[in-house]
Amino acid sequence: MRTLTIAGALIASALLTGAAATQSSRAGTDVEQRIDALLAKMTLPEKLGQLQQLDGEANGNARPEHAELAKAGRLGSTLNVRGAARVNALQRVAVEQSRLRVPLIFAFDVIHGYRTVFPIPLGEAASWDPAAVERAAAVAAAESRASGIHWTFAPMVDIARDARWGRVAEGSGEDPHLGAIMAAARVRGFQGDDYSRPDRIVACAKHWVAYGAAEGGRDYNTTDLSEHTLRTIYFPPFHAAVQAGAGTFMSAFNSLNGVPTSGNPWTLRQILRDEWKFDGMVVSDYNSISEMIAHGVAAGEADAARIGLTNGVDMEMVSRTIATHGEPLVREGKLPMSAVDEAVRRVLRIKMRAGLFERPYADEALERTTVLKPEFRQAAREVAARSMVLLKNDGGVLPLSTDVGRLAVIGMLANDRENMMGNWTGDGRASDVVTILEGIRQAVSPKTTVDYAAGVGISVERLRVETDQQRADDERGMDEAVKIATAADAILLVLGETGGMSGEASSRASIDLPGRQLALAERVIAATRGAKKPVAVVLLNGRPLAIPELAQQAPAILDAWFPGTEAGHAVADVLFGRVNPGGKLPVTFPRHVGQLPMSYNYLPTGRPPQASQKYTSKYLDVDVTPLFPFGHGLSYTTFALRDVRLSAPRIAADGTVRVSVDVENTGVRAGDEVVQVYVRDVVASVSRPVTELKAFSRVSLRPGQRQQVTFTLGPRELGFYNQRMQWVVEPGRFDVRVGTSAVGGLQASFEVQ
Repeated sequence: MRTLTIAGALIASALLTGAAATQSSRAGTDVEQRIDALLAKMTLPEKLGQLQQLDGEANGNARPEHAELAKAGRLGSTLNVRGAARVNALQRVAVEQSRLRVPLIFAFDVIHGYRTVFPIPLGEAASWDPAAVERAAAVAAAESRASGIHWTFAPMVDIARDARWGRVAEGSGEDPHLGAIMAAARVRGFQGDDYSRPDRIVACAKHWVAYGAAEGGRDYNTTDLSEHTLRTIYFPPFHAAVQAGAGTFMSAFNSLNGVPTSGNPWTLRQILRDEWKFDGMVVSDYNSISEMIAHGVAAGEADAARIGLTNGVDMEMVSRTIATHGEPLVREGKLPMSAVDEAVRRVLRIKMRAGLFERPYADEALERTTVLKPEFRQAAREVAARSMVLLKNDGGVLPLSTDVGRLAVIGMLANDRENMMGNWTGDGRASDVVTILEGIRQAVSPKTTVDYAAGVGISVERLRVETDQQRADDERGMDEAVKIATAADAILLVLGETGGMSGEASSRASIDLPGRQLALAERVIAATRGAKKPVAVVLLNGRPLAIPELAQQAPAILDAWFPGTEAGHAVADVLFGRVNPGGKLPVTFPRHVGQLPMSYNYLPTGRPPQASQKYTSKYLDVDVTPLFPFGHGLSYTTFALRDVRLSAPRIAADGTVRVSVDVENTGVRAGDEVVQVYVRDVVASVSRPVTELKAFSRVSLRPGQRQQVTFTLGPRELGFYNQRMQWVVEPGRFDVRVGTSAVGGLQASFEVQ
């Protein structure tokens, strides 16, 4: 028997394939020689100018100083300036009036769509379909590049296990494997195999690193994590982004183990540059260089500039410490010129790879024919429907018939446009959005009457303070909702958060239904229970919600996240059965906020929870199990997994084992099932999670159709970081479980020798 040991740096280098190899080849001799020649001509102020990114106005306009700075060669990039005409006007100054004619690179937060808004990233991840996620990013890239944008600050690949943190909406959830698959898909979608193409943009993996582990679930807060946890949980999606060829990284706001990540030499240099061989650019997050003063590690702006630049940040976003203090720091010997040149080289490398020196201007005619294309809207509709998760469907309430006589649609969000896009909506416009109410009215038979009542009001402001008038309005709204519900043949409750309740700076201490929505649902359900009318809930949310009472009382719950521009059509497609839901949860839904942080892949304890024994790891007042587990999601049809098989009962430490299972559609509708493979390393030199997702496949089957699905597990899936931070595959037993969520399934075991 033997143990396979591979140093982290070696495995990272060995795994650089595909798009990363393409990126590496692009940074060839010709590009580096061009950079050398340009660097030799640049003055120190011009070099420092390349390291400065400034923000434009929210509406896309440049600020007056941008042209002056660009003409002087003192500006390298802008954030938020967009629209082909606006971009071209500023770019002409840089390219035609500056001394060295270095183009600007225009950046924008294109997170889940530019003008055509797709579901929030958490929702896209719920599709468990990397091809769909890649498609969404490709549409966003095409619209962005046509509008003059070269660079997006996405994908956000932070692992998030605390639903209080608002930015869970921007990522792919709690699991490193799913997160890594989705990170790579988004990088491929944004960049393709060449981000100089007229329909591609440069991706930016953010936030490097561990931002999603913020203490207390509070945005911008500190993190403190072991190297083992970082490498096992938080690094993998970033590493996958490097492998996929991501051009840039963004340093995070948080401090990590006492060191702000925008000045952390271990993460920025040792891991990213030396170990992973990343040769792209690192940009700081908004003002995060100057914020090192507040972190207590920089004595002032000059000190912050020195710390950031010498430790691996290349471009400073918005704050101006490097541009302002770079010259005196170099003059005083506190900042090596080599550090400046290294950062400028990386900025120029990305600009050259993006083709900006050859094609600096946007095609204004292309913008008019590209943005919000009908086929882009159709893609948004399909991806949104593919992302929805059927959490509950007792008695087959869903799908509803389009011929229902009278349908009551209840909830403020049902007739809302803005909130359907969620947070970080790019250049999306509420006027483009199809509301859920509109989608339903267009989907039902002409003979069906659709009644609507807003019910109760919800807003970010009301999370803290409610007025007597608002409470009185809610009472009247609930009365109206009950009235139309009792007259209806079927009832749809559209409940959840507003878009502003998740995202950046939107942490919540309570993650239940905001406002009096639960009371609204309870009154409607109680008023119609005796009539046995079908009642279904459409849930809109940017995070897992603790909804045990709703889950107990509502017969059916469909989680639609924030579906985007085509919200109404996509929701109607699923509600009325045009699309059979096949999404799965990328995050665990807790029963109570007190369970957080929470994830399915937790480490075992010496005293696992047992209800019959006091001195075990549990709560006195709440069950420790989730409300809905990671990977959960139902369908309008049924599936059966049968006959799990392993290719061998034992393998070598550097070998592979194939896991096969038969999946059959045992129902009467065509549908999708996501087959999930979980692994447990039973005995290891360090404690290993109780289970870990290692492979999955979304399979489409007709009624009665049966298909064999095969997965291969090898050193990448079976290994872990030991106490010396070496990647190892140790001898012993491995339990494999094939199922349709993190709970249950078919089991098998094999030995590693």
